[in-house]
Amino acid sequence: MRAGRTLVVDDDPYILEVLEMRLDAMGLEVVAARDHRHALRSLEERGFDVALFDLRMEPLNGLALMEAAHVRQPGLPVLIMTAHGTIENAVEAVRRGAFDYLTKPFVAEELRGKLSRALSARRWARDRNLLRAVGETLASSGTPERMLEAVAQATVEATEAECAVVFLQDAGVLGATASAGGSSESPGSLEAAARAAIERRAPTTLTGAHGKIILAAPLLVEGEAAGALVVESPGGVAPSEEELDLLAVLSSQAAAALRNAHELARLRSGALAALGRIATEVAHELRNPLGGLKLYARHLEKRLGEIGEQEGREVASKMAHAIDHLSDLVTEITAFGRAPELRREATHLAPLLDDCLALAQDRVGAKHVTVVCEIPAGLPRVHADPRELRKVFMNLILNGLDAMDAGGTLTLLGARVGEGELCLTVGDTGCGMSPEVQARIFDPFFSTKVNGTGLGMAIARSVVHFHGGRLDVHSEIGRGTRVSVHLPVEGRAPAGRPVESRSVEPK
Repeated sequence: MRAGRTLVVDDDPYILEVLEMRLDAMGLEVVAARDHRHALRSLEERGFDVALFDLRMEPLNGLALMEAAHVRQPGLPVLIMTAHGTIENAVEAVRRGAFDYLTKPFVAEELRGKLSRALSARRWARDRNLLRAVGETLASSGTPERMLEAVAQATVEATEAECAVVFLQDAGVLGATASAGGSSESPGSLEAAARAAIERRAPTTLTGAHGKIILAAPLLVEGEAAGALVVESPGGVAPSEEELDLLAVLSSQAAAALRNAHELARLRSGALAALGRIATEVAHELRNPLGGLKLYARHLEKRLGEIGEQEGREVASKMAHAIDHLSDLVTEITAFGRAPELRREATHLAPLLDDCLALAQDRVGAKHVTVVCEIPAGLPRVHADPRELRKVFMNLILNGLDAMDAGGTLTLLGARVGEGELCLTVGDTGCGMSPEVQARIFDPFFSTKVNGTGLGMAIARSVVHFHGGRLDVHSEIGRGTRVSVHLPVEGRAPAGRPVESRSVEPK
């Protein structure tokens, strides 16, 4: 690849021509400008690694142009050029932010040496920032996909490749999991390079369409190649040694992201297994005492009410509600700790959703939420346990309502996907979730609610899974959340039935 992109600004066309030839011979890509307007336009259109500005230009001199350039590209190393070099000029230029100072006529070794130092400083600062950003992403609790996307983006920025793709291998099948930059003209060549790197467990170089260079580095997880990081460079441009070293570092970070994800999955699996073993014992030990406490609290509430002790009656009522909350928690732990015993039957989902909305009507009115329900009347039935599915949709509806403290719209949409699947989506216009929260919403006992048990979404996904379906979550901070439940259909839907669209206003 080119050693770097250079912006040269001088109002003397002869100086521009000489510098362009010299810098091109040094392997630099050069953009030459004769005035500040052209220079600023170039800075807004693309990034540069180093700049050379003439000191004495009109109406904007080199130091003023440098300050304007730093507004557009902070950290850009700028060399100030002048034929009237003095110590005072050099000190002033450096004080105002110049990287160094060049005198005319140019001495070849001085020009080469100062440019090399400027490019090294720029590359070091860029790579350090990229590696820090990738490291912060890996240290977060985001999804593996998000981490790999950060690695791909950093790879494109660090190597100036046209595109970067992270391939992962699962059961012998290789698939693109994350990418950055433009689209490749030869995706098959990228996959071939990834396969070669995985098989050799070493960096591999191939030539793609139009002479483009494709470089693949394997992602080694616990001694095995789990995938590859692949970059495609412009035709005939080979990567530099520095870029090869940086690619190796980034591929190691991608492998670390996968290793962390695998380890986290293993730990979660062990925690879930342990929870399943103790759930029945916990429920047995707590259910009977809680039932007795509830009877005592209700009896106390009644007796205090009869003698007119209103304050004591309210305290007893609060005790009864707290016991109900604990009973619900025991029930959810029991449900999570064992596979549901499904009692399947042919089920229409529209009436089931109507029942859930009716049960949630009090919260709808209290929060001033508008509910829009669009369920096609001709949707086929599913072979499912309506009682278990009611738990799923009730949980999703209540979660959506809880996310809209200031009011909003709750939307229920139904659609048939292909021949054998239905999709029911529950969406809200509430606060939304960060990627870190989304990564943990199915973790047992993780909740963002003050009184939440943290089991609702885990149970919902488990129920959908046992019905042969899947549950997808899409959320964005400040823009709300959509949860889609995909279920297999029992049969084909009748043709020619209209879509029922109804809006339920708060009462």
